Amino acid sequence: MTYLLLKAAISGLIIALVSEIARRSPGIGALVASLPLISVLGMIWLWRDTQDSVRMAAHAQATFWFVLPSLPMFLLIPALLQRGFGFWPSLAIGCAMTVALYIGMVAALRHFGVEL
Repeated sequence: MTYLLLKAAISGLIIALVSEIARRSPGIGALVASLPLISVLGMIWLWRDTQDSVRMAAHAQATFWFVLPSLPMFLLIPALLQRGFGFWPSLAIGCAMTVALYIGMVAALRHFGVEL
């Protein structure tokens, strides 16, 4: 239980740090947020818990494929905000589009024999 709390505290601390940096400087906050810190931490925690290289390789590969359909959200949200949409509707539309793209990515990769 202590290990789980430590993982949650470290992960939460990173998210809080990113939001504080972004509040002071949106550009630097975006740079820090774009770093794959959570992915790397997830891989560290997964490796520590399993030391399973096959599982780790599958996780890293799936992370790559799931990052791609999430990228358009970061273009859609600012475009919607600049057109007068509120933050919450813009976020909801961006997230809905990302879910649709995730589903499309999984279907497309399955067509090529890649299972996520």
